[in-house]
Amino acid sequence: MKRLAALAPVLAAVAVAVPLSLATPAAAHASCGTNVSDKDGSSWGKTANGANERSGSSTGCTIKGVAYNTQALDYHCYTVGNDGYTWTYVRNDATGVTGWIRDDLLSDGGSFVHCGF
Repeated sequence: MKRLAALAPVLAAVAVAVPLSLATPAAAHASCGTNVSDKDGSSWGKTANGANERSGSSTGCTIKGVAYNTQALDYHCYTVGNDGYTWTYVRNDATGVTGWIRDDLLSDGGSFVHCGF
């Protein structure tokens, strides 16, 4: 009986903690078709080499253009996609195309400014 009495506070703590951890919202992503304003005032170099610029932060979103390492990109901000990767919203200065590029495809890791969603 002593063992059961000793476990009661532990079991109560677990019972309280589990629902709280399940209630944490998932990271927001940029749905297909999401555009954002330029929150990152820094200038950026030529960091992508054949990276797809997509309409949202998912490989399931439409490809709007391709960024090459000969083209300068203007980073606007980043978010976390449903795939767990970070994605940066860019404007390709050479083509004028805007879109989302997964940060592991950018040699400098993408923007350091969060989009806020």
